[in-house]
Amino acid sequence: MDTLYIGNRIFVNTEHRPDLFAGGILVSGVDGKVTQIFDTPSDVTFYLQYNDAEVYDFGDLVVMPGLIDSHVHINEPGRTEWEGFHTATKAAAAGGFTTICDMPLNSIPPTTSMANLRTKINAARGKIFVDVAFWGGVVPGNTHELRDMMQAGVVGFKCFLCPSGVDEFQYVGEDDLHQALQKMDGAGSVLAFHAEVECKSHQSHSHDQNPKQYDTFLQARPDQMEADAIKLVSKLSQKYDVHCHIVHLSAAQALPSIREARSNGAQLTVETCHHYLSIAAEDIPDAHTEYKCCPPIRGKSNQELLWQAVCDREIDMVVSDHSPSTPSMKLLTSGKDRGDFLKAWGGISSVQFGLPLFWTNCQRYGLKIPDLVRLLCTEPAKMCGIDRVKGRLEVGYDGDICVWDPEDTFTVTHDIIEFQNKANPYMDRKLRGVVHASFIRGYPVYRLSEKFGLPLGNILMKKASRRGSKAMKFD
Repeated sequence: MDTLYIGNRIFVNTEHRPDLFAGGILVSGVDGKVTQIFDTPSDVTFYLQYNDAEVYDFGDLVVMPGLIDSHVHINEPGRTEWEGFHTATKAAAAGGFTTICDMPLNSIPPTTSMANLRTKINAARGKIFVDVAFWGGVVPGNTHELRDMMQAGVVGFKCFLCPSGVDEFQYVGEDDLHQALQKMDGAGSVLAFHAEVECKSHQSHSHDQNPKQYDTFLQARPDQMEADAIKLVSKLSQKYDVHCHIVHLSAAQALPSIREARSNGAQLTVETCHHYLSIAAEDIPDAHTEYKCCPPIRGKSNQELLWQAVCDREIDMVVSDHSPSTPSMKLLTSGKDRGDFLKAWGGISSVQFGLPLFWTNCQRYGLKIPDLVRLLCTEPAKMCGIDRVKGRLEVGYDGDICVWDPEDTFTVTHDIIEFQNKANPYMDRKLRGVVHASFIRGYPVYRLSEKFGLPLGNILMKKASRRGSKAMKFD
């Protein structure tokens, strides 16, 4: 049976429906695609007079496209104790996210070859509550694997310009990048950069400062590391017909290089993360290593510049960079190294809370629901090449839906967290925006009152095509 979603505040992000409206969305019971949009309640009533459908009436809750997080570390297989497909996708569904893209590192093996990609896909089967796409990785010596992985359907590739933190995912130099970009030239794929490079001030950092003070870590990872790396990325992005993407921008100092590259015709997009927009360095307590990430959270003045770049559309999207680990790796357990920012694992868990983290601050900057959908849904879909089936509620698109209350608030507590390791810097924080339901192709994967359905998410593979065709296949 088809499913009809009705409500007083529906958002479908198209030019002729620029705002919330009362009406309905019809999703096919055969293939889970949107088949009709009803612009008024009377249109809904007329349809139901002559047709049968399962009806969900969400009243004054907001009904909008399911969100997309293009930057999530799931870590299975090999480090499933950090995070696995089952728990990561449950957390995503509880947060209104209906598609997530798994990063190529921290699992063992990393997604740096066709064989390793198959291992990843097999590990995910039968466990995922939302649709999952995969990034491949660029590391020294794997250039010969890139075309096969593009043909297989990875959304793009990620590389590091400095040590990644795990031995099996080595960082690349400029020669490696030229080889990879030559192989990708004109193929319609994406190369994403962890844009930090080692610098003298980092290498010669004095170790006589207190490692349990956040400022010690911040000085060890200065803005210049990011600014220098982004200058290199900007230069490379102007030489090749390859979409380049900067992940987790934290240093506003790098924005002029990005502007210049774009003015010279570079295909360059940029993301930032919820933690950079929600937390400032001045507010981080001593020894609270749940706040550690790389690049680091910087000061309030830098944060304001990032928000301005979001408002000015210089930053294209906002993602979680959900990068979990165990409490012992975060040095949150007892021992002499407890709270050592220099030794703790860098990564913040937040895939479940992206919508309220962002929305809580939106009103202060004049951003509204259309901006939220653009930054947390439409632009990530476009960057990953899945925007012909994801990111909108239009006829022919997947019936992926997020239902939420933008006025209600909640407090982050241990008992509501669905991701595996609960430590995060938002504990006990009051946030605005409560997710009530998530639907994948018309199927309810999460409801606030009833919790979870079955793990019926799909493995999502991009059909490779030169010049970036957005056709998709599902495996």
